[in-house]
Amino acid sequence: MLIVAGSIIAEPGERDTFLGAVQSMVSATLEEPGCQEYAFSPDPNDDNRVMLFELWDDQHALDGHFASAHMAQWQEVRGTLKVVSADIKKYIISEVGTLP
Repeated sequence: MLIVAGSIIAEPGERDTFLGAVQSMVSATLEEPGCQEYAFSPDPNDDNRVMLFELWDDQHALDGHFASAHMAQWQEVRGTLKVVSADIKKYIISEVGTLP
């Protein structure tokens, strides 16, 4: 199992534009095999920050996502958005348990 998580900082006043632009890619990604979770969420403590959380079955599923047509289209759209920075990391999970 893999988690991809991080944050994107939009230019001031541009977060809602970013979140609107990403919606069609999110919808398509949630239909991909091996995608368990895929969400971009506004940070309630920072008006410019978007949080990203993805949960994938395995690397093969994530590779398929990066090779998808909707991801290629998103990369084109993403290039037009006013983003200051992004810090996104992949975590390889060997065990999952519930919290008490």
